[in-house]
Amino acid sequence: MSTVPITKRGAEKLKDELHKLKTVERPSVIAAIAEARAQGDLSENAEYDAAKDRQGFIEGRIQEIEGKLSVAQIIDPASLDAGGRVVFGATVALEDEDSGDKVTYQIVGEDEADLKLGLINISSPIARALIGKEEGDVAEVQAPGGVKHYEVVKVSYL
Repeated sequence: MSTVPITKRGAEKLKDELHKLKTVERPSVIAAIAEARAQGDLSENAEYDAAKDRQGFIEGRIQEIEGKLSVAQIIDPASLDAGGRVVFGATVALEDEDSGDKVTYQIVGEDEADLKLGLINISSPIARALIGKEEGDVAEVQAPGGVKHYEVVKVSYL
């Protein structure tokens, strides 16, 4: 099985979620199931059905997170030294050559991506176009609205 890159921050978020699921959510749903069972007839008990569904979701999410963490290659962007090249974990300041708009993105793993926070997935078209570029290089990105050209203004490892 191949490893999946994830930033140190992303791994911590997954570990925190896993801890919450195991220590808070799981005991809570077990208590809800026990309470619903105590009410009698399970065939028409909506609370029991809802609690069992919730338990299934929680157990599935625990397995999913444990699986992701088991194959994760945790990368601390602050410890990277890629010589100014864009690599996984790098924070990149870009300027759209057509409009002059400036944006800043950090290239992260699939589970961490959040465009509103400037976190883009390593497998996204823009991240794939940026990998290996250096300050001053121009990246050509195939976007839904056509080809866009971005100049790499700054590369940092935060």
